[in-house]
Amino acid sequence: MKYLTSVLFFWFLFSISAQNQKSKLIVGIVVDQMRYDYLYKFQNHYSEKGFKRLLNNGFNAKNTHYSYIPTYTGPGHASIFTGTTPAYHGIISNNWYDKQENKIIYCVDDENMTSVGIVGEAGQRSPKQLLTTTIGDQNRLHTQFDGKTISISLEDRSSILSGGHTANASYWLAGENEGKFVSSSFYMDKLPDWVKGFNKDTDRYLKTWNTLEPIELYKESGSDLNNYEKTFVGKSTATFPYDLKALAKNNKGFSILKDTPMGDEMLTDFAIEAITNEELGKDEATDFLIIGYTSPDYVGHNFGVNSKEIQDTYIRLDLQISALLNHLDKSVGKDNYTLFLTADHGAVHVPQFLKDQKIPAGYFDNKQLRRSVKQFVENRFGSAMLIEGYSDNVIFFDYDELENNNIEADDMQEALYYFILKQDGVDRVYTRDMIEQNDMTDNFGMALKNGFHPKRSGDVFFILEPSIIPYIEKGSTHGSYYPYDSHVPLIFYGAHIKKGVTYKKYNVRDIAPTLSALLDIEQPNGTTGVIIEEIFDKN
Repeated sequence: MKYLTSVLFFWFLFSISAQNQKSKLIVGIVVDQMRYDYLYKFQNHYSEKGFKRLLNNGFNAKNTHYSYIPTYTGPGHASIFTGTTPAYHGIISNNWYDKQENKIIYCVDDENMTSVGIVGEAGQRSPKQLLTTTIGDQNRLHTQFDGKTISISLEDRSSILSGGHTANASYWLAGENEGKFVSSSFYMDKLPDWVKGFNKDTDRYLKTWNTLEPIELYKESGSDLNNYEKTFVGKSTATFPYDLKALAKNNKGFSILKDTPMGDEMLTDFAIEAITNEELGKDEATDFLIIGYTSPDYVGHNFGVNSKEIQDTYIRLDLQISALLNHLDKSVGKDNYTLFLTADHGAVHVPQFLKDQKIPAGYFDNKQLRRSVKQFVENRFGSAMLIEGYSDNVIFFDYDELENNNIEADDMQEALYYFILKQDGVDRVYTRDMIEQNDMTDNFGMALKNGFHPKRSGDVFFILEPSIIPYIEKGSTHGSYYPYDSHVPLIFYGAHIKKGVTYKKYNVRDIAPTLSALLDIEQPNGTTGVIIEEIFDKN
């Protein structure tokens, strides 16, 4: 009896210790342009060790959305890791019109930085436009900078805006003639030896892309030969197979990897090297590894969401997730890491495909609208110079020109409101005054407000009708608040996460405060999300 009591006592202490022990590694996986339904549409082709392992053993928040407009890569990654929206973190798009510099700027450009690992502009990047901290920043502060943050992607903005201001390293692919991972002087003076070693052998990813399984088994997507897809220069049809080595020369060299699942393979291999060489998850201070799978976005843009190419990309990505999980099990330990998987946005079906199925859809000519707006303003107010710039579906006023012509901004806002609302394909219009005066109660208006930053955003905003896009007639895109763009997967898995499913509506901005609660650290300083307390294993 005495022996049994001792055993129970030590078991109790062990249990308490296990509950209090924090994850040694947080792994954040962001799949660019992953629609929510891809988890299930291609499920019969997934292995048991990739997406299915996460679904069967993790916590699946099935009703997770973005709560702002526009749904692009830069704002998406920033929102995931800051726990807030563009209204606070300031990344209002991938590119936007800068009213101080009077030009379009890119969200991570920084001419004061120098490239590391390459000669040229590919590394002149930083997170200087990001106005708030990320969850990685907060972990670094909490651990007195002992906890590492490593962020990687094929795309610079995906990596940089995820890693935040204090990341130990952020890496992205310099394509074309380089084919190697590079960084910025914001993070380091030179590449580590392990990165240099990896960069010596990237030719191996330029291989033939054929379907992983016999193509006749891909019944969940459209025909391989159709009129809805773009293809590569030098290939007459968008059909399998694709000889990447032969096509690379006329398709920006190594950049072709971004347009294929071989880019995902390359990134997974690089992530595994990072785990090993950076010794992530090896001490008591929690580390962060952030992986941005970019290739699905490029494949979606080129071939559309109903293509054989996108199906094969996700079947192959499933194997990459499996390989990553297997390495984490061996290197860090199954009980020592916590992982989440989500996406930065979804994507719409190719509108021409929808039209052919008698579903309302179409294309919008932004250039024509801008010409019409310019002519309207000149006729109505006497000067085309009153419009200073455009970006996305947003019009920017020149306030100096308004003052010089003795014109009130709200008068021009009101005039453009009614003019743009009459245009074919436009669903609704909002103005700066409406947003700043909280004169909106509908979902689209609130989403627009969440994407509105008072210093960076414009003056008149318009939203297109469902499945109307400003894009070419082949391939697809994203950016709207409609479910096909805003509804994304969210799965938590690993240490301290219980198995389960919820249909409660959550926002992507809820991820960072949830991780903060998991780690008992302060939330990012702009957080507006809530803690998803359902996910925690409290036993």
